Amino acid sequence: MQTPVDPTKTEAWHKLSALHDAFVPDLRGAFDADPQRAEKYSFTAAELFVDLSKNLIDGAVLKALVDLADEVGVPAHRDAMFAGERINVTENRSVLHTALRRPKGDVLEVDGVNVVEQVHEVLDAMYAFADRVRSGEWVGVTGKKITTVINIGIGGSDLGPVMVYEALKPYVEPGLEARFISNIDPTDVAETTKGVDPETALFIVASKTFTTLETLTNARMAREWLLDALTESGAIDGSEAQRADAVSKHFVAVSTALDKVEAFGIDPANAFGFWNWVGGRYSVDSAVGLPLVITLGPDNFQNLLEGFHAMDEHFATAPSAQNVPLLMGMLNIWYVNFFKATSHAVLPYSQYLHRFAAYLQQLTMESNGKGVRLDGSPVVTETGEVFWGEPGTNGQHAFYQLIHQGTQLIPCDFIAVANPAHPLKDGDADVHELFLANFFAQTKALAFGKTADEVRAEGTAEEIVPARVFVGNRPTTSIMAPALTPSVVGQLIALYEHITFVQGSVWGIDSFDQWGVELGKQLALQIAPAVAGDAAALEAQDGSTKSLVGYYLAHRV
Repeated sequence: MQTPVDPTKTEAWHKLSALHDAFVPDLRGAFDADPQRAEKYSFTAAELFVDLSKNLIDGAVLKALVDLADEVGVPAHRDAMFAGERINVTENRSVLHTALRRPKGDVLEVDGVNVVEQVHEVLDAMYAFADRVRSGEWVGVTGKKITTVINIGIGGSDLGPVMVYEALKPYVEPGLEARFISNIDPTDVAETTKGVDPETALFIVASKTFTTLETLTNARMAREWLLDALTESGAIDGSEAQRADAVSKHFVAVSTALDKVEAFGIDPANAFGFWNWVGGRYSVDSAVGLPLVITLGPDNFQNLLEGFHAMDEHFATAPSAQNVPLLMGMLNIWYVNFFKATSHAVLPYSQYLHRFAAYLQQLTMESNGKGVRLDGSPVVTETGEVFWGEPGTNGQHAFYQLIHQGTQLIPCDFIAVANPAHPLKDGDADVHELFLANFFAQTKALAFGKTADEVRAEGTAEEIVPARVFVGNRPTTSIMAPALTPSVVGQLIALYEHITFVQGSVWGIDSFDQWGVELGKQLALQIAPAVAGDAAALEAQDGSTKSLVGYYLAHRV
């Protein structure tokens, strides 16, 4: 296994250290000194307009960041990913989520197989199935048309589809809706199925191996809910034959474990597969997107894929100095490793993107929350940051105080679109214009702040002046698009996929495994007998766990 380059030993890293030590943040002065700063540091990637000018950079910093990417081999690592090399070293796998959105007719051979051809075979099957559901050809056990699609998954098999569904609700076919079950807390199944007509419900069970504990537990609970409800209403008589028929008409799968799918009661012909080179957090554009294909329609899903691919092409071909994912990834390196920022806020000024930050949490933190490098050696610097955020303007009345006047440096990405889905007015006022005025104002306030003299000029009492000063120089990136279309949503997702890749490449870690999620799941299986009342299993636990389980057993009614 090749030892990754130690970024801290490179010439560019030493240059960045020196630049940071001498760096005096002064965005007011930077804009005054260079009237072309906004133009100089603004870039276009596909349909996204990205303004980096309010970041704590100058020409020397940006050049050193690009040089660092070159010295550690980010472009070569990127090319290896696109070519299908096994860059997921701990699992010995290719990393080919970008193949999921390549156009039909492209050729990418991995181990002698054209994976693009395989991808489009599955896509064609998904599109054909979706057309059957949407047209009413596929019906439930009583002959009624499907109106509610309920996706059962967890992690990437939930966060991706639910985020995109929420982002693209204006594109949902009238008469159809999607709901999502992920949490093993039985409340999730109970609340998600509440008010659903079982005769018009279609469940999609998304688990590549069909062994995921949470997903299969929820699937079994959903199956019992369906069969009980159909039996109680008289829709079926409760015989084994009718129960089996009901499951086959109300459940399909996203899985490659056809034997397990069939054992559950799903016809293997209604299972849509994907491959081990698709990580869960990179899978929304695979068969995991089936609920989106059904509710949004094949054409809109195809536009989503085209948006992904447009950003892929930009990342693969744009020169480093104009490559938006590379530049944004390197800016994150600048803040995490030199300014010691520990978190990063993503603040969409679009209510439809209200699940975007939650989606990015898995993408970024599961990818780059690592303490060892590709060769198993310890990391040589900080890795990862906490991603978080909420839509504006809600966040302005909650956590923006910390960003503006707190003691921590929190880089922020602001996202907005020029044309809203609902151009409503308040009297004669265009509400979207007021909304975007807040978007523009927040990045201006964070960058330039307010001086003590400016506060005094407003007539503020001297003893209150310090509390009303904004120091400014809080870094932000602004991302804008014409509208929140399926293509633009694909571009946004791919942008952050590649930002995450760039950071992991610099740190020399495997951004595509996720061993950190395993231990807790393994221990849960060991503790489960104790929770069920097994005295020996309880006695084997540590003192704290024993005490907590004991409390549970004493208070469970």
